[in-house]
Amino acid sequence: MGIDRGTPPNTQGVLNEPVAPGILTTASPETVIVPAKKQSLWKTFVSVVTVNPRMTTGFCILGFFVLLGLVGPFLAHYNPTGLSNDLFQGPSAKHWLGTTPRGEDIFAQLAYGTRSSLLISFVAAIGSTLLSMVIGLTAGYFGGWVDDVLSFLTNIFLVLPGLPLAIVIAAFAVKGTWTIIAVLLLTSWPWGARVLRAQTLSISQREFVGASRLMGERPWRIIFSEILPNEIAIVSSGFVGTFIYAALTEVALEFLGLGDATTPTWGVILYWAQSENALLSGGWWQFVPPGLCVAVLCAGLAFINFGIDEFANPALRTERGLRKLLRLTKRMKVVA
Repeated sequence: MGIDRGTPPNTQGVLNEPVAPGILTTASPETVIVPAKKQSLWKTFVSVVTVNPRMTTGFCILGFFVLLGLVGPFLAHYNPTGLSNDLFQGPSAKHWLGTTPRGEDIFAQLAYGTRSSLLISFVAAIGSTLLSMVIGLTAGYFGGWVDDVLSFLTNIFLVLPGLPLAIVIAAFAVKGTWTIIAVLLLTSWPWGARVLRAQTLSISQREFVGASRLMGERPWRIIFSEILPNEIAIVSSGFVGTFIYAALTEVALEFLGLGDATTPTWGVILYWAQSENALLSGGWWQFVPPGLCVAVLCAGLAFINFGIDEFANPALRTERGLRKLLRLTKRMKVVA
């Protein structure tokens, strides 16, 4: 008789049964490791956000402003720069947030301004984060004269005060949205680059990076495929911090009249409120809504940053947050 080579011999006197795909047996016959069901990207995102209550609050605030920027202009019944005969009126059913001394609807300005302010801050934060990643990872990995040159450049921008430098550059440049973005990008990258350089110096000395070098992997593949994934939490936290800086600096520059006064943004609304003496005239509806939006948005981003720190740093996790994180880990990984 022939031997069935597809079935291993049973050395323990127990009938061999086929194992279902996806189930792995270990040395102990009582233990079976079953891979958890794959979650969709949206469910994974929701699970991560709800781990920390402060992160949940922050994303709710950010989502509200994103929704306001997307849907608000469709709810506004007036042109944000259109003039009317309703001069300097308080909030009413006709004008939800009142009007300016020139008859402009403030809700329309706020809705369009939310979209513009978020877009400017987001683009500046994305550009600054990418620049800090390239400089920080390159300096930390290559070392030598490359590290010396990039660290010298980073130190120059670190010792320069960010807001005064932004004011000086914006004052002598052509006023406009792209000028504000360029100024924010130029003055907000050094902090993230410094942190990423220090972290890359530590990770580049670990064994898995050395093994990749011995295997002949290219430096850029090692940087972006081996080192960068271990710094995602730092990059995310730096992006949120840069977003806060960009939002505040953008409002400050436009409030000082260094932006395009014809484009409605939160800073431009505050600029016209100051120019038209809204505070002295008792027109609180002209400066309170944009000021409140800036404060609440930055508070929401700060909550997100606190949540990221707690998620990435075990020393900051509370007992309740640790239990939630363990449950999340079990759903995302293999469970026994």
